[in-house]
Amino acid sequence: MPSPLEMWFTDIPPITRIYVSAACCTSIAVQLGFIHPLQLWLNYESITNDLQWWRLITNFFYFGPLSIDFCFHIFFLARYSRMMEEGFYRNKPADYVWLMVFSASVLLLISVIVPFASLPFMGSALSFTMVYIWARRNQYVRLNFLGLVVFTAPYLPWVLLLFSLCLGGQIPTGDILGVLVGHIYYFFEDVWPRDPMSQGRKWLATPRIIRWLVEGNRPRDDTIEINTAEEEDLAIEDNVTEEHEESNSMSEPRDHLINEKDTTQHKDITSTATATATATSQPSTSSLLEPSTTSLESSSSTTLPTTSPLTH
Repeated sequence: MPSPLEMWFTDIPPITRIYVSAACCTSIAVQLGFIHPLQLWLNYESITNDLQWWRLITNFFYFGPLSIDFCFHIFFLARYSRMMEEGFYRNKPADYVWLMVFSASVLLLISVIVPFASLPFMGSALSFTMVYIWARRNQYVRLNFLGLVVFTAPYLPWVLLLFSLCLGGQIPTGDILGVLVGHIYYFFEDVWPRDPMSQGRKWLATPRIIRWLVEGNRPRDDTIEINTAEEEDLAIEDNVTEEHEESNSMSEPRDHLINEKDTTQHKDITSTATATATATSQPSTSSLLEPSTTSLESSSSTTLPTTSPLTH
């Protein structure tokens, strides 16, 4: 029988499971001394001069040594990345891979452009991007943080920022970058297409090459979509119209049955009234016989004139 940890691990969707496994294995390998963090960190000189291109990827897998902060980031990465993959990106693995690739690319670009944003490891920033996007897409979900504070999901990134500040004692630059990149993705993916100026275009549509590499040629089953406010209003109106038509179609046979029942009862009442009236208007046999009997009796009771005998 599998252990609870094994069952929990196997229930994680594939993309989240691969990322969490790579992050845990990287930190364990560093903790055991198999590799050194300097071989993983984001160093553009080593990338350009020594052609160490793996640093563009490995810096997202290292979340620091095994500690409370490491467990904190891995827990929220596994939790909210799993809910993203099972919810909004269900049966859409290419779209979720594109989200991670886009977020990682923007984080790398920001680290080049903005001097203070250059971090050796971007794993915490990428995980915070997932948290921010999930929080913005679940505006009415209520959360309870450590059993002390109850708030709605959009405030989750800011609560976690405050918690990281209290736990680490310094400004969490990586988490702030994650919020920034998450907002950029959320705006161009969910907000901008609803604006009339966009004409319904999505600037962050998944490239065909990524869709082909991840999904191949299999047909997509888009079971979950994010509808705009107008589409939701139209769907509600259609549902109300369908329910009204169904109620009318159900009431028509019932009214027809009621009318037939009333007609039958009316016929029964009419036939009964007719029979009663007929019985009342026709005399009974005894009443017809009584006058004849009386007449016979009266005729018999009348005395005929007696004739006197002839006298000769």
